[in-house]
Amino acid sequence: MSIKKIITITIVGILSIVILTLISSYFSYNNKEVALRTQADAQVKKIETTHDEMWKVLSEQASVSDNYKEAFGKIYKDIISSRYDKGDGSLMKFIKEANPNFDTKLYDKVMNSIEIQRTAFKNTQDRLSDIIREHQTLLNSYPSKWFISNTKPIEQKVISSSKTKKVMETGLDDDVDIFKK
Repeated sequence: MSIKKIITITIVGILSIVILTLISSYFSYNNKEVALRTQADAQVKKIETTHDEMWKVLSEQASVSDNYKEAFGKIYKDIISSRYDKGDGSLMKFIKEANPNFDTKLYDKVMNSIEIQRTAFKNTQDRLSDIIREHQTLLNSYPSKWFISNTKPIEQKVISSSKTKKVMETGLDDDVDIFKK
């Protein structure tokens, strides 16, 4: 074989490897971008379902606690009035007797659920932020930025409160009196 033929085959081989590498990179980076975009869309749905679950659980638990409070108030009033409204001095027995006690376990459960549900909701939003950060890194890093077709950023609508929005807008958080005394 001649030297010219060997050089030609070598050049064709190198060019083939370069072209295959470029094509492979194109598909690889675009598939990664599509995967992140799909993951972000799924996470938005997860945020919605987590928020929905949070409010349903908290509303239902608060409703049970309120019903318990009202029922206990009625029962307690009836028990006390039937025992001690006779005018026969039986009111003094009140001190010695064991009377029904209001159980606060339901309120404790509601308070724990608030913390747990809010944390779960925050975590789903944080996960979307992580996906978006990873997507932006892919779009802005070399060599991936040369190959990606869809460079449109993923939008995130952070669910927050009007108080937090105001703090972010003004940069001030002076309202530290939680109980508004």
